[in-house]
Amino acid sequence: MKCAFCDIIQGAVSAEIVFEDDATIAFLDNRPLFPGHVLLVPREHLETMADLSDNLVGPLFANARRIARVLESALGAEGSFVAVNNRVSQSVPHIHVHIVPRRKGDGLKGFFWPRHRYLAEEMARVAEQLRAALRESIAK
Repeated sequence: MKCAFCDIIQGAVSAEIVFEDDATIAFLDNRPLFPGHVLLVPREHLETMADLSDNLVGPLFANARRIARVLESALGAEGSFVAVNNRVSQSVPHIHVHIVPRRKGDGLKGFFWPRHRYLAEEMARVAEQLRAALRESIAK
């Protein structure tokens, strides 16, 4: 299967690479929300966050933190938006971390999707479902 990010990693497609190490590579998004919008990807082709090995989680997110910090000072941004999509809204099926410079009044309105309050007792039910599943995942 053809992967646009793997093509960049392999040098088959050019990109504005801003950072790379043995585990990851970061490049400017070619359709940025704002100038400086960076995509950070693992060199290994993995589709979602769930596919990351324990050994890759640390380097990927440490580099996301590093880029977010530097992006603010280098571009005069007041903050950053850091996000990962898993399958839904994931335009390239290769896990990637969006690191976007933010400024007050930049027009980006929080989350991009509608938010809704929980119905009565729904919050407690959902929380218990998650707690049980997390307890089970830890026991494995």
